[in-house]
Amino acid sequence: MSQRSIETGLRKFDLNLLPVFWTLMKTRSVTRTGEALFLSQPATSAALARLRASFKDDLFVRQGRTLEPTPKAEALMEQLGPLMQGVAGALGESIPFNPATDARTFRIGMAEDVAMAVMPALPAIREAAPHCRLISRAASYRTIPEMFATREISLFIGHVEELPASSKQRVIRRTGWVVLRDSASPGPVDLDTYCARPHLLVTPRGDLTGIADEILAGMGRQREVVLGLPDYALIPRALLGTNLLCLVSEAVFDALSILDDKRRLAADPPPFPCPESVTYMAWRGAVDHDPGEMWLRAQLIQALTQHEPKGMAPPLRPS
Repeated sequence: MSQRSIETGLRKFDLNLLPVFWTLMKTRSVTRTGEALFLSQPATSAALARLRASFKDDLFVRQGRTLEPTPKAEALMEQLGPLMQGVAGALGESIPFNPATDARTFRIGMAEDVAMAVMPALPAIREAAPHCRLISRAASYRTIPEMFATREISLFIGHVEELPASSKQRVIRRTGWVVLRDSASPGPVDLDTYCARPHLLVTPRGDLTGIADEILAGMGRQREVVLGLPDYALIPRALLGTNLLCLVSEAVFDALSILDDKRRLAADPPPFPCPESVTYMAWRGAVDHDPGEMWLRAQLIQALTQHEPKGMAPPLRPS
């Protein structure tokens, strides 16, 4: 294709439509595309209509509640995908970020215990970047690949396993474990006591098996989990006034410091060896060198490491 043909084609096509096409391919939804690009639904629908007119193809056809790409759209994505990633990376590196004056919206996925630890740092981040907005999404290692692919979040903090090949990650905290109990109940807890007393488990999936059960099984022992909870913040109230035990990472125990009920809990060392609990930060490769995202990552790393637990926390007694 001649240079003149290229220039003519670029003049005729509105390049602002490309992010809409890219996001539609990821979300398969006009509504979610509008939310990701901060466009109204009518504006997003109008952009889709212009895309269809420009490429003389439906591009997306509705099947149930989702939009399925046509063969033409798939072919376009195969050609445009690498180019869009390159442009996004180039622009991200070239546009400076001033937290005091710039307006940005950051989208973060966090495990609940991490979100509890981050909350006390938000006022300082807000003060440093008064015109920025931060959206926190509930996320886990299971949902990260899809949430990265659809650009629902650009950053995740928590436990990770498999990530998209283009993603970046780093370890931001390693901690041990503690056995929590009501400080008025007997302690410290040895192995026989641990196996004899009832347990609670934070279990978003609704099962009653955790890391302790795997360790105990290897030792020929077992415990009984009698209560499953969906949120870490419920642990103190569930333990108080009972003989229940709860094994949590020191990071979770540290995060509970924002709750007044923590002072009525005691924390004992586990009566068996536990592997380290590792907290990761992972982010989309496309924002690796984005100045704004780099600034935010630095703020969150500082917030999560400045109060990192140092060894075993002593038992806490009522004041």
